[in-house]
Amino acid sequence: MISKRIAAALAGATTVSLLLGACGNNGGSQAAGSGASVKSLTILDYYNNEPDKSLVQKGLDGCASQLGITIQRETVPGDTLIQKVLQQASSKTLPDVLMLDNPDVQQIAATGALAPLNDLGLNADGVIKGMVDATSYQGKLYGLAPVTNTIALFYNKDMLAEAGVQPPKTWDELKAAAKKLTKPGRYGMAFNANATYEGSWQFLPAMWTNGGDETNLNSPQVAEALQLWVDLVKSGSASKSVINWTQGDVNDQFIAGKAAMMVNGPWQIPALNKNPKIKWDVVKFPVNKPDQTPVAPLGGEAWTVPLNKDQAKQQKAADFVKCLNSDANELAWAKARFTIPTRTSLLDEYVKQVPSMKAFAEQVKTARSRTGKLGDKWPDAAKVIYQAIQLGLTGKATAQDAFKQASGG
Repeated sequence: MISKRIAAALAGATTVSLLLGACGNNGGSQAAGSGASVKSLTILDYYNNEPDKSLVQKGLDGCASQLGITIQRETVPGDTLIQKVLQQASSKTLPDVLMLDNPDVQQIAATGALAPLNDLGLNADGVIKGMVDATSYQGKLYGLAPVTNTIALFYNKDMLAEAGVQPPKTWDELKAAAKKLTKPGRYGMAFNANATYEGSWQFLPAMWTNGGDETNLNSPQVAEALQLWVDLVKSGSASKSVINWTQGDVNDQFIAGKAAMMVNGPWQIPALNKNPKIKWDVVKFPVNKPDQTPVAPLGGEAWTVPLNKDQAKQQKAADFVKCLNSDANELAWAKARFTIPTRTSLLDEYVKQVPSMKAFAEQVKTARSRTGKLGDKWPDAAKVIYQAIQLGLTGKATAQDAFKQASGG
């Protein structure tokens, strides 16, 4: 999650420089409508690790072939992408097609560096609302995401069966199950509560499902969500080490048999599948009260088109983004990468083809964008959230006071 870096980077950039830089340096201008003369596009993304790098390359190559063009792709580490984008904007070398983590789309759009996709003949019809919220700014669409992801509750089927425990549907059931599943060498529950945006991300299902809101972090609903985390750790059902664990660490605990349940995402499935002895399944995040609906955060990356004075190239880039978001490509990418199509009409077919993704496919229907309510102010709230979680889990503040303390109130 890059939002903290982008906030810092943008502090040193001006909108004017981005607007001037966004024109790109693509070897001169062509008349609008001469798209047939566009033979090549440049692309920048952060899928620089395998297997994602090769899987994404396959999708990019397919669209390049379909449009009769070649592509020059550059991949960079995720934590360097935004700084590179700002540098390229200043030096007028932005790519023709730019991938952004979905929480960053609004912030880059706000600088004036991106072309509104609506003006280029694209729309987000049928796309899950949370992703449309994430990729829109001031009423215009700036990005399209072929696939998305979210988090839910994994459980070890053998461990639950042995303990006579059903997958929990409520917080009370979750705490009772975690307690019953805990024994020497094994915790009932594992989650990531570290002092990063990842810790905030994993807390959002509890906070949002309970009606908590990032626009009012001092509400009783938010405090109740933190109390759930505190209760799990205080009772010994979850390790005190959750304050340091990453999501990868949580998965390692689950694979090692040291946790019977965990909050995590579908990107962990390849690692789980390498350990066939582990029988696992996934359910939606439990609710506090029976009338609540599970609400989790949306992950995933969107493809955008930087502004370009070469209108033919800009239109061809938009056509490329449209191709990446075709029904066929959404399904292919989702199946290959254990992600979820963003078009709701594809979800039932996808679950038929990849049954292990059923809970995630259900979860994304009500999932929310992190930037949906606060826009580019989300990083500030995320920082307060993870700092409050640390205060609550280390006993330095009660769940009721932790957010006030973290926000300096």
